[in-house]
Amino acid sequence: MIERKQELETLHKLLSRHPVVGIVSARQVGKTTLARAYISKMKPSAIYFDLENPEDEARLSEPMLALKDLRGLVVIDEIHRQPQLFPVLRVHELGGFSIEEVGMKNYQR
Repeated sequence: MIERKQELETLHKLLSRHPVVGIVSARQVGKTTLARAYISKMKPSAIYFDLENPEDEARLSEPMLALKDLRGLVVIDEIHRQPQLFPVLRVHELGGFSIEEVGMKNYQR
């Protein structure tokens, strides 16, 4: 497995400053792996939705209801499958909406 110490540190810094952080990069470069590594090392109590999983997709079919009582880190993987979630996230976060990119510029296969 590739060491992602720098990306994990960057992600941690961004999450401490912003309510919403997006991990954006090309396909198959390790975005999901990075998110899962962050959860396992830093936030084991995080709530994880994988929108490729039909159960998680169904749980977010009514996003305001699904998200309203959640606290702490919430990860929504493959969010592009439900673009209608973006306005909900804007409404849900009273402090504003900020997306930062965690690049994979140091990634090598």
